[in-house]
Amino acid sequence: MGSGQSSHTFFEASRNTKLMTRIFAYVPNLMDRSRFGGTVQFVQKSSDLMSVEADLILVDLSHQEVLNHLPPGSRVIGFAPHVDTETLRAATAAGCAEALPRSIFFKRLPALIGREDG
Repeated sequence: MGSGQSSHTFFEASRNTKLMTRIFAYVPNLMDRSRFGGTVQFVQKSSDLMSVEADLILVDLSHQEVLNHLPPGSRVIGFAPHVDTETLRAATAAGCAEALPRSIFFKRLPALIGREDG
């Protein structure tokens, strides 16, 4: 540390710095989209996911074509109806880090996107 700056000051500043997470989603249903708030960028077509640079991608698995467009290198979390166990299994096999029933996904959504107002 130069010019009289203590390491305490440096670490204090580091601890208070929040890293920005890039979050994209493919969620065609407008009612579902309204639950995401303003921290998520939406793509219009599942194929658009291949060109995004994201830390986290959230996808509606009820549109199964999305499984053909999961980009490598991003954490992908999908959701589908709890009765659609075949789709949930297929999503995990296709590379989703997590494939969740809708109810669990939307309960966890505020934490996933960094909102406190769950």
